[in-house]
Amino acid sequence: MTASTVDSVSPVALTEGDRLAVDGLVLDVRVSPRRKRFALTVELDSEITLHTPQGRVAADAADFVRAHRAWVADKLAVRERTRPLTPPKRLVEGEVFRYLGRTYRLTVDEDRAEDAPVRLAAGRLVLGAAQAADPALGRAALIAWYCRAGRRWAGGRLQPWAARMGVSEPALDVSDLQGRWGSYRPGPDSGDKGRMSLGWPLFQLPMHLVDYVVAHELAHVRIHGHGPDFWALLGRALPEFEERRTELDELGRRMWMGDIAQPSAVLRPDPAGPGEGGWAHAVKWPRR
Repeated sequence: MTASTVDSVSPVALTEGDRLAVDGLVLDVRVSPRRKRFALTVELDSEITLHTPQGRVAADAADFVRAHRAWVADKLAVRERTRPLTPPKRLVEGEVFRYLGRTYRLTVDEDRAEDAPVRLAAGRLVLGAAQAADPALGRAALIAWYCRAGRRWAGGRLQPWAARMGVSEPALDVSDLQGRWGSYRPGPDSGDKGRMSLGWPLFQLPMHLVDYVVAHELAHVRIHGHGPDFWALLGRALPEFEERRTELDELGRRMWMGDIAQPSAVLRPDPAGPGEGGWAHAVKWPRR
């Protein structure tokens, strides 16, 4: 179903999935009955999302967007400055992958079963040949390894940081967050500690930057949004958070986000000579 585009002067209440047009901007609309006020987010792909309470009309939302036009422009500029620069990875012997700031080369094991998980052994990431030959399988196996390894590592960091910040320790998972480093979702009631999710690409970064994201999300256990109280809480636990945030913006854009280089078919002379057909079909990985 195609989302409908709502004009900014419409008196009709906004609904989930609408797209709101305001002075040249087009915003994706997310409706929540629990929300009490409007909010804006600029996503990693520079799409803009309007978060709205249930029942609010387009005209009111448009006034909110216009009042925060400068904020949107600033965030779009940041997204452009931090746009990912990383090239796709090749699933070949010797390709470099990062984990917690260190580099590890890929080993393709001809004898490894197709469904065998990736493992880190003797300083190399070991991937089965069948997985390396199939970009979808290889990508899934590598991401699953980052999720497992990241979950184990972050599980040991959560309690000390939660204690330092004076917040409850939430449940933890590591998954694909579509380009976000982390998120925190409160529980449905006061007795639920909520859930912190960390994106698997985060675990390519040095440990101190992973710690920054963990501390950032833990601050949301107590404070929703990014107002002065939020940064004050984070600053008490991590006084150098501004330097780490800047480093994350710069280094993070160079991390692998899951793209796999597709093999391209080329023709080469058949070493047996110009027999039947005269040419042999080969697969060659394009150069980066």
